[in-house]
Amino acid sequence: MESVTTRVGSVQALWRYPVKSMLGEDLSAADITERGMNGDRTLALLDLQTGKVASAKNPRLWRRLLTLSAVTTDDGIRITAPDGTEISRDGLPDVVGRPVTLIAHPPPAASIDRADPDQVLRGGVDAEAALHAIPLPPGTFFDHSPLHILTTSTLHQIGALSPRGAVEVQRYRPNIVIQTDENGFVESSWTGRELAVGPELRLQITVHTPRCAVPTLAHGSLHRDPHALRVPAQHNRREPLPGMGLHPCAGVHAQVINPGRIVQGDDVLLD
Repeated sequence: MESVTTRVGSVQALWRYPVKSMLGEDLSAADITERGMNGDRTLALLDLQTGKVASAKNPRLWRRLLTLSAVTTDDGIRITAPDGTEISRDGLPDVVGRPVTLIAHPPPAASIDRADPDQVLRGGVDAEAALHAIPLPPGTFFDHSPLHILTTSTLHQIGALSPRGAVEVQRYRPNIVIQTDENGFVESSWTGRELAVGPELRLQITVHTPRCAVPTLAHGSLHRDPHALRVPAQHNRREPLPGMGLHPCAGVHAQVINPGRIVQGDDVLLD
């Protein structure tokens, strides 16, 4: 690999989501394997009626997942309600309002449903919106690649263009937040290139991250915010994959070339 020469920023924050579509945990350091961040999206809910993996990308069914928190403990993964009450596996169907079971291994040909984001913006999360089945990478609960990266420049840009004047990082569910000093959606120019994060970790930036209804939804104590999606829809439409068409995007996905441990403050270099 050619030497990486351009410093683009440093690691501001690290986020892990032990259960797909539930709130995650912020970390000061993380081990990144070829699978992604250690402990990230190791569990998910399976809808026993449809056979599909539960995802808040279908907000009519699954937006309640974003009211639940999942954290890693010495005894496994602890799921709690907004008031801090621990929820058992048997209690999950009552909380989410669907017959579900918590699984560690996706079924063959696992998929999630994704509501059309433009239709959600027009009609709201309870409106009828076209659903698209998204196949998950075999053996994982990831939407595409094992890591999701977002820059502070993109967050600042969305916030500046929003009537609220701000937007919260939690709405976009990144694994790695990179502190950058440039303006605009800077990581949109990184696709196809490599990042070096800290002394060991090397990443291949794969695609723009297409945004769905999730950023608009209530996340824990955060209220709904349609502008978290409307701003990218108006100002940063990209084509994540050839033939996919233009989608509102914020952030990028990445594959792991060389695993490594990273900590907050690590330099990030772009090749």
